[in-house]
Amino acid sequence: MDTLKLISKVKYIVEQANILKDKHADKKNAKVNYACIFSQSTDEYENLLTITKQIGNIIKETPTGPLFHIKPIETAAGNLQLLKIRLPDSTRPELGDADFTVENFSDFENTNLQKTGFKIIKKENFYMIELMDPNFNVRAYFSNPPLDVQLGITKSHDHLFHNR
Repeated sequence: MDTLKLISKVKYIVEQANILKDKHADKKNAKVNYACIFSQSTDEYENLLTITKQIGNIIKETPTGPLFHIKPIETAAGNLQLLKIRLPDSTRPELGDADFTVENFSDFENTNLQKTGFKIIKKENFYMIELMDPNFNVRAYFSNPPLDVQLGITKSHDHLFHNR
């Protein structure tokens, strides 16, 4: 895999997660905030790390894999600047996921949480709603607060990538 194939894979994951979101939630204008590629083997994981380092920098190490701040990728759901490469995990057989920013999170939660496929996941400093559909090879998430807000990242960090 090279950077063009990586970018293509990321765009596909976001596109599919966006379709999943639009099928089940009334948030057609929600923009992508973060995406994750689920590696399926140690070799794939190592390869994805090597390639992703060519388009971004690790900004956070997590127990399930590093989070990268990448040169913006134009996707079907807006520009993407945060990409995680996830360690192989048998509970994640899909290609990956995308996290979307929704306005008025409490209304979104009240409207969607009782629907099939939606599940709340509580973390230490935030919580998120997971959306899964067996007809899709991706997952969609909605975090409160969104990851870019949690990390204090603004949408205009292009200057970080002039040397790339």
